[in-house]
Amino acid sequence: MGDAERDAVKVLYRKRAGHYDWTANLYYLIGYREWAYRRRAVAALGLGAGDTVVEMCCGTGLNFSLLQAAVGPGGRIIGVDLTDAMLEKARRRVERTGWKNVELVHSDAATFEYPAGVGGILSTFALTMVPEYDRVIERGAAALRPGGRWAVLDLTVPDRLSRLSGLYLLLTRPFGASLEAARRRPWEALERHLGHVQREDFFLGFSYLTWAEKRPGYAAPAA
Repeated sequence: MGDAERDAVKVLYRKRAGHYDWTANLYYLIGYREWAYRRRAVAALGLGAGDTVVEMCCGTGLNFSLLQAAVGPGGRIIGVDLTDAMLEKARRRVERTGWKNVELVHSDAATFEYPAGVGGILSTFALTMVPEYDRVIERGAAALRPGGRWAVLDLTVPDRLSRLSGLYLLLTRPFGASLEAARRRPWEALERHLGHVQREDFFLGFSYLTWAEKRPGYAAPAA
């Protein structure tokens, strides 16, 4: 991500941080079951008690309660985000709930240094906004322990409904989405770097969950 694009994202999400959670809940009015999809994304990670999980582009920490339930107090949650204002909201959430096992990291997704032996990596409604998403997935895949999983929940425009791209932009404008981002294919990057990939579509195909597991002995093909 170039400096200009990085700064633009920071400015956008500094503005959105104060009412991000409230805005996200408005999608229920059109039948988009965001919380159910977030639950499904965390479940797809297959986490166990004591695991370490990284949430890439964690925002205000909306997923932290779900991740806490998955890894327990003996686990570790690392929330990574580019925007200081979003991380401040996440920090307040952590302090308010008294969680002691959450670490917040202010970092560009493409340069974040993953710890070794990560049990799961999650990104919801954010990764496709990162032009270097393939690199982010590659670096994360290398950090996963055998059996660890990468999961991405995001938005897209189905090919069969491309005529509705204007509606997509209208609905996702509060989160800075673009048609360029909607056309990115993280499931292909997951398959490239981890092998077999799975996918579920939601909301007429405008949203999807994709995940892959690091299998022992798998080596990604050379570029």
